[in-house]
Amino acid sequence: MASLNVYSALVVLFFTRAAAMATKENDQIIKDNNCETKMGLPCVLEAFTSIFKTGAISSNCCGELVGLGKVCHSALVKRTLENPLFKDLSPARIIAKSIQPWNNCLALIDSPSPSA
Repeated sequence: MASLNVYSALVVLFFTRAAAMATKENDQIIKDNNCETKMGLPCVLEAFTSIFKTGAISSNCCGELVGLGKVCHSALVKRTLENPLFKDLSPARIIAKSIQPWNNCLALIDSPSPSA
């Protein structure tokens, strides 16, 4: 039983190490641009759900997403895809799907607000 636990730990370590090596470039972009500090957790969850599941992003979170910036948005999506938990997803499909909320939010933020 102990050898099974050691084996499991080594497998997890191997996959974690491989994922860490694969994410080096995106991690550098994220670090250099302080990407992880630019959105609040509720908006991160809304954006994640809209990209990796189904859902919409509120106008408040659209503001945060656009404030995050395209470079950070892309790097965070790509880094998420490099996680072994998402290995069954099509990267091309998810990246394409990530562009839709970005464009929708950009249009919402750039559009003139209706006058009262």
